[in-house]
Amino acid sequence: MSAIQLKINSIRWAGIMEEMHDKGFAIIPKLLDETQCETLKENYTNPVSYRKTVVMERYRFGLGEYKYFDYPLPALIQTIRETVYPYLAPIANAWMKALHIDTSFPLQHEELLRNCHQNHQNKATVLILKYGQGGFNTLHQDLYGEVYFPIQCVLFLNEPGQDFTGGEFVLTQQTPRAQSKAMVLQPKKGDLLIFTTNFRPVKGTKGYYRANMKHGVSEVLTGERHTLGIIFHDALS
Repeated sequence: MSAIQLKINSIRWAGIMEEMHDKGFAIIPKLLDETQCETLKENYTNPVSYRKTVVMERYRFGLGEYKYFDYPLPALIQTIRETVYPYLAPIANAWMKALHIDTSFPLQHEELLRNCHQNHQNKATVLILKYGQGGFNTLHQDLYGEVYFPIQCVLFLNEPGQDFTGGEFVLTQQTPRAQSKAMVLQPKKGDLLIFTTNFRPVKGTKGYYRANMKHGVSEVLTGERHTLGIIFHDALS
């Protein structure tokens, strides 16, 4: 078993589940070390690793750039993706049950990908994002097709306050017939943020209701900011 697998398996996942149920997000500190963060950033310029580059301003997504990895994924990313998923699937299934949605997610990641491929979703969705001064990402959801997993992760590859300022991670929660709630986060270098992709159950006076969620990035004021997004389902294109 690799070092990163041992680290993931040693996490107190019961506490992560509680945070996800309560807030829709959880932060695992220092999943990656300095060398791993720097290696991922250095690989940004390697064209062999990626299948597609998106310049955000062309599509009014914001200001910045991101690249989708191609299969096969780098070993570190592949290991994180397939090792974290089984801990998140029970959370996702509990959410579906609470909201009376007739959807059940498999407990192993390879089975989720098999479902994606049966629906012609066979493109890798793991991506690395780069923002310079003035960069930002508008509020959005990462779905990519009919088959999607409702939880995703982001690894933070720069140190806030040192490598960049601004660039906070923003989550919004829309409560029915009420104003949206914003949550502003600034994880540190090497941290893993787990959050809901598009909605989560919230307990009200008459049981659970569905609260829609979006995420984005506030304006980077100085420096450069890199993150690596791990989405568990595959895309159509």
